[in-house]
Amino acid sequence: MAECKNRRKHVLLLAYQSFGMVFSDLSTPPLYVYKCTFSGRLRHYQNEDTVFGAFSLVFWTLTLFSLFKYVGFMMCANDNGEGGIFALYSVICRHAKFCLLPNQQAADEEISTYHSVGYSNRNVVSSRFKKFVEGHKKMKTALLVLVLFGAAVFITIAIFTPAISILSSVEGLQVRAKNLHHGMLVIIALFLLIGLFVLQHYGMHRVAFIFAPIVILWLLSIAFVGIYNIINWNPRVYQALSPYYIYKFFGETGKDGWISLGGILLSITGTEVVFAGLGQFTASSIRVAFSFVVYPCLVLQYMGQAAFLSQNFSSVSTSFHSSIPDSLFWPVTVMATLAAIVASQAVVSATFSIAKQCHALGCFPRIKIVHKSKWVHRQTYVPEINWALMILCLAVTVGSQDTIHLGNAYGIACIAGIFVTTCLTSMIIDFVWHKNLLVALLYFSFFGIIEIIFISSSCMRIPKGGWVPLVLSAVFMFVMYVWHYGSRKKYLYDLHNKASMKWILTLGSDLGIVRIPGIGLVYTELASGVPAMFSQFITDLPTFYQVVVFICVKTVPIPYVSQKERYLIGRIGPKPYRMYRCIVRYGYKDVHENDDYDFENAIVMSVAEFIQLEAEGGGTRDGSVDGRLAVVRSSENFGKGFMMSESDGNKESSRWSYPGSGSSSRSAALQKLKSMYELESPEFCNRRRIQLKLLDTTYKDSRVKEELLELLEAKDAGVAYVIGHSHVKAKWNATFWKRLLINVFLSFLRKNCRSPGVGLNIPHISLIEVGMNYYL
Repeated sequence: MAECKNRRKHVLLLAYQSFGMVFSDLSTPPLYVYKCTFSGRLRHYQNEDTVFGAFSLVFWTLTLFSLFKYVGFMMCANDNGEGGIFALYSVICRHAKFCLLPNQQAADEEISTYHSVGYSNRNVVSSRFKKFVEGHKKMKTALLVLVLFGAAVFITIAIFTPAISILSSVEGLQVRAKNLHHGMLVIIALFLLIGLFVLQHYGMHRVAFIFAPIVILWLLSIAFVGIYNIINWNPRVYQALSPYYIYKFFGETGKDGWISLGGILLSITGTEVVFAGLGQFTASSIRVAFSFVVYPCLVLQYMGQAAFLSQNFSSVSTSFHSSIPDSLFWPVTVMATLAAIVASQAVVSATFSIAKQCHALGCFPRIKIVHKSKWVHRQTYVPEINWALMILCLAVTVGSQDTIHLGNAYGIACIAGIFVTTCLTSMIIDFVWHKNLLVALLYFSFFGIIEIIFISSSCMRIPKGGWVPLVLSAVFMFVMYVWHYGSRKKYLYDLHNKASMKWILTLGSDLGIVRIPGIGLVYTELASGVPAMFSQFITDLPTFYQVVVFICVKTVPIPYVSQKERYLIGRIGPKPYRMYRCIVRYGYKDVHENDDYDFENAIVMSVAEFIQLEAEGGGTRDGSVDGRLAVVRSSENFGKGFMMSESDGNKESSRWSYPGSGSSSRSAALQKLKSMYELESPEFCNRRRIQLKLLDTTYKDSRVKEELLELLEAKDAGVAYVIGHSHVKAKWNATFWKRLLINVFLSFLRKNCRSPGVGLNIPHISLIEVGMNYYL
């Protein structure tokens, strides 16, 4: 009984928090829905039945899509509790052979969250349609393009949401200040927009606690205003809840009514954000918040506005603000502005997450992803995306200067994203849930046809601003696809040109070079074999570190990978070679470690544990093994053979040595370089340092202790990071379009994005780059 009570309290707490994070965008459309709906020829139909019909369309659109489709049905189509377009794509990829991610291994399927409980049975016979899609590479590429288009549309939505929400919230000032020029309203909106994006850099953790109260007060305010308008202006408006008024609406307005659907669909803008924000809450909490608060408040507000418009049609351009009672005008207007800012913040934060997921799946240029522990849990900040959104948002605000033109563009972007979600969900019904293909077709037919009708209506608004989101989405999708294409071609080139193990073995345990103290972490995209970069390095510069660890950082199609299952360790060559492989697995929503020293310790501890497990018999008892690779952190004895001591960087800075230098043999030039670096980067010497010491443990094989001591000595000597500095060009015999794609577009993106070291959080003082030419 107590457990059930605590569960209810937890659901209610999450429901309260969800108002500010996921429902803020869905709660602001009453500011502009009716204005955009009656912006065209529909304004000539000034009668009660037309207004009631418009409200009936809004009500049933909100009910079918927001309530039934997203809150009711889509919450079940989650990926281990995560929502969003990439969650749908990853679920499909895990249960069907559609994934185009490199380095996929059988060991990845052994991750505890890879196969969700109750999602699918791997023994079920696949449908013919599924087999058809799996057997055609072009179909897999088409699915990826569809997902990238959905992601591009979401980014485009983040451009228009702040613009239309904030501009429509301040337009109410003209209701009271008749002499206020519209240009002044645009300037006020621009200042608010600039402030919104500038504050993203500092994080919203200091003010996030007020987001939920703001949205709740806003919803209650508009519900009260709606009830007032119903009672005061037209109590008969409740009759418009009947879909019969939709029939009457189209019977009277015809084509003009069909064109007006582009304004009606604005009532469901924000539903994609609700689904994308599922991971921060639970399906039950979102359902409770929407069903008992958000949905009733929105219905009352739309109904109240319709009642007001049925008697005051001349005020349609300012219907929301004009319908507010005089005594509540300024409080509600202030709440509208605050709610618009919160809604904009929610969409911008969701866009950072989308960009991060694109980047993790190899479909977005390298960007800097910032996460601080004091920020809201899982909140990230991407500087490049933030400033690009700000510039584009200001541009569309200045360019349109009108809510109607912004609504024309906003509606097309929203319905396009909703249609992509419908397509992916239909595939999940067939491929993942193994329902009859007819069930998937019925789902797609019901929602898809309605969405196509909305899309056809929105296309009529393309000349009036609707072309902007299409162009922006096409540009974003092209950038993402070009990067994915180049990354995949580069990976295949590495896979084809990797060094043979036969050549490595013929070099002997010293690799035919001078082995110096230290650990060399060689980053590669290959999960097997030795990259050509390493063979080129030891050929040109016959010196390397006594311990070599090949690091493969890859993304698996699940949201999160636990620390216990993150590191997959193996050995390359015989034991005297001191060469290891470490595959670091992240989910597409995981935040990479920002502390490189913690990462170094994790790598060393994992390799040391692998050495011990290997000595005990391959790790079959303490860790799961895939060939010569073991998930060492699943061992119950992980880390028990070592003593860890933490020291302050300032106290230990004099003992710090560069990889390969040795604590007693550092040259004067290296010492001077270190001093200069510490002066320029004081955070380097102030960072937390952890020393590892081997406990006095008896091993059956004395060589195990010798190898462990050598590993720890190498760590004390220093760690260096070796990555490839690649120069990509198309082959001389490539087609014109391929040369254009690689030599022009891909090269431009590679030159103007972050370096690989930034994305991997590698300190510059420890970085070694090896030049590589790629002919794709």
